[in-house]
Amino acid sequence: MGAMIDKAQAAIDKVNELGDLKGKIFTEFDPERILAAAEKAEELATANPDLPLAGMLVSIKDLYDEAGIATTAASKLLLDRAPAETDCDVVRLVKEAGAIPFGRTTLSEFAYSGVGLNPHYGTPGNVFDADGIPGGSTSGGGLTVAHGLADIALGTDTGGSIRIPSAINGLYGFKPSRLCVSGKGIHPLAKSFDTPGPLARDLQTAITVYEVMTGETVPTTAPASLRIGVPTSGFVDGLDDRVKAEFTAICDKLEAAGHELVEVELGFIAENAILNKKLVAFEAHAIYSGDFDKLETVGDPRVFARLKFAETLSKDDMIAAYAKRVDVVSMFNAAMADVDVMIAPTLPMMAPKIAEVEADFDNLNALMLRNTGYLNLVDACAISMPVAVDGETVPAALMIAAPHGQDHVVLNAARQLDPLFG
Repeated sequence: MGAMIDKAQAAIDKVNELGDLKGKIFTEFDPERILAAAEKAEELATANPDLPLAGMLVSIKDLYDEAGIATTAASKLLLDRAPAETDCDVVRLVKEAGAIPFGRTTLSEFAYSGVGLNPHYGTPGNVFDADGIPGGSTSGGGLTVAHGLADIALGTDTGGSIRIPSAINGLYGFKPSRLCVSGKGIHPLAKSFDTPGPLARDLQTAITVYEVMTGETVPTTAPASLRIGVPTSGFVDGLDDRVKAEFTAICDKLEAAGHELVEVELGFIAENAILNKKLVAFEAHAIYSGDFDKLETVGDPRVFARLKFAETLSKDDMIAAYAKRVDVVSMFNAAMADVDVMIAPTLPMMAPKIAEVEADFDNLNALMLRNTGYLNLVDACAISMPVAVDGETVPAALMIAAPHGQDHVVLNAARQLDPLFG
């Protein structure tokens, strides 16, 4: 056997040792399929020795079409779907780059929550706390990387679904600009927001996956020092004590390293945060409303309630909401004109326990989605990166963001800042 097949087999063995956790992380895990893919990747790499993802194991969120497999969005509603006829664009690209598909991962049903609860498969804990939420909606994907099962996870981000599990599990998670990665063949939640992207254990791997997804190279072109916007409200309101102290320490370290911190007023995003709830619910309702009779019995009741919220909205409400979002995006772009990037804590609080979220879903789900969702509202690109904290097992999570289309600026800023934080 070749090295790639050996690597895949070792990872399969590791998955099979997970016990009950395996079924909470994967919706589908077929060792024969994985080993066949590893054999193909080995042949491909032999003929093309410079493939950027050669031999990397990539878990795939169960929203991405893979030929011959039904895409279920981790919902009982879609279990009987016909298998996909072809790979979606992103899966095709990562396979052409040498990666080995490594199972399909669980998510919040339909990708419609930021905490990662799923009553159909069970909710796994995070890598640091078996009783803590994994983060959603790319819950299973984040855990495949955090537990060292896969090198990469393919996720999607509608309100934070790549960055939240990355923040909770000590990973790098990049939400690209919404229009720069093909969504063809990826099951939607809200197409005005949905964005495919990678989760990885190191920054360079995340960047390489982005390059494969987009066909672009990210040259290293960051200035010697950055002008970094620091929000004065919204993103920094109501932080828990640990997050507040760590963000202050991060800002101090950036200034000490010679970067210029500039206050930016972004409170208008928080003032319009209800737009996310309205627009995502409206677009998701359009997908699933014909199945509401079934969802009342087979769906996650928390997700079903969020879908039903759209029925409280009038046509005039939605016309106004779409128009207002355009205004808010313009206001954000104007506010960012004088800085290179902005920073904020990825999450306003440390990850709560699964039991706490089950008891208070609406409040805690909204809180976990808050900072990441602000950036989806303004159609930004953003990365969450871990920041080592002395004496703490769980790292802090820093978010770096910029307006739509400035992905290279964000990634180069991350390259520049990452070494400061270990």
